[in-house]
Amino acid sequence: MRESAVERHDRLLALVRERGTARVSDLAAQLGVSPVTARRDVEALAAKGLLDRVHGQVSWPRGQGGAERRAGGEPAAAAPGSGPVLGLLAPSATYYFAEVIRGAREAAARAGARLILRISDYRPEDDRARTEGLLAAGAEGLLVAPGWRAPGDQAEHSDWIAELPVPAVLLERRATPGSALDGLDRVSSDHRHGVVLAVRHLVGLGHRSPLLVARADSPTALAVRSGYAEALGALGLDEPGPVIDSVPSELDPEGFEAAVRALHSAVASGAATAALVHNDVDAIQMVQRLAELGVRVPEDLALIAYDDEVAALADTPLTAVAPPKRQVGRLATDLLVERLAQAAADRAEGGGEAPVEVPDGRPEEDPRRHVTLLPRLRVRASCGAGQPKPN
Repeated sequence: MRESAVERHDRLLALVRERGTARVSDLAAQLGVSPVTARRDVEALAAKGLLDRVHGQVSWPRGQGGAERRAGGEPAAAAPGSGPVLGLLAPSATYYFAEVIRGAREAAARAGARLILRISDYRPEDDRARTEGLLAAGAEGLLVAPGWRAPGDQAEHSDWIAELPVPAVLLERRATPGSALDGLDRVSSDHRHGVVLAVRHLVGLGHRSPLLVARADSPTALAVRSGYAEALGALGLDEPGPVIDSVPSELDPEGFEAAVRALHSAVASGAATAALVHNDVDAIQMVQRLAELGVRVPEDLALIAYDDEVAALADTPLTAVAPPKRQVGRLATDLLVERLAQAAADRAEGGGEAPVEVPDGRPEEDPRRHVTLLPRLRVRASCGAGQPKPN
């Protein structure tokens, strides 16, 4: 099977992490690709802040030392290497998760920790092997964002996570209530709240219940779908029609066209004047295709995108729900570093004061935390703000 770009990036990052510094030409030879391909990969990873690139060489990013403070009053990074080694399992290093990884890297740098990355490419069956690779590379704690896609993936591919031998924090994922995974620390976005923000904004502009156009191929997409039903109920709105199933246009052009046609039909019939579309890429492509079919945004259809990765770059800048991706990465890393520091302090105390015990005789641990961050709504031209309300 041909290696994907994500897998090649994963191998490139692992090579640079192991060496510290490497020439691009040497990386090309190690990866078995042309120098042009290696240079393009390095540029892409450096643009995401995952590598440092200078004069034909790349190096593993290091935090800033010294006693200065960052803009905004944040403390500067601790000395590189003074903290623990942290492993991060992510389903992708692009689009949504690029910002999550950037936030994790910033928090790790502040703590003087070394962050190492493995990518699953949204193949949950590979998550365990990738995580074992992180542990073999020396990870003392783990940030875990499993590559779940389908509704049944969590049940089928998650038992091992609760049995990890080091502290772990679930990253931008929610466990099934009552499952073993639900007892782990986690930091995630509240997508239900994000959907409520979007629906309330459109209704406040005078639109009836907005339609939802959404994928069903990621935890975020599934959370948006469930949050949509909850939002309609919470706001006392009737469901305007079935959720319109969307798919990536590059993978299923006919399926994507069917979604566009369904939305066009709803607008043409007067059944809908507003829609929430997950995700940004689909929303931009839908706006383009709808224009070809005679539907204008925002004049005929007020539209809000979900994710806010590239929504502002559309011809008509798209209003978008923006999950706090970078902050999720930062807080999850801070929580993991705190857990590791507590464990180190407990080991250092040794024969000191005995820990508090619960009735069954075991030491009492600090309670686990489920931290939920709220998305924001960034209002732009596509929702029709400031225009006459529809009749």
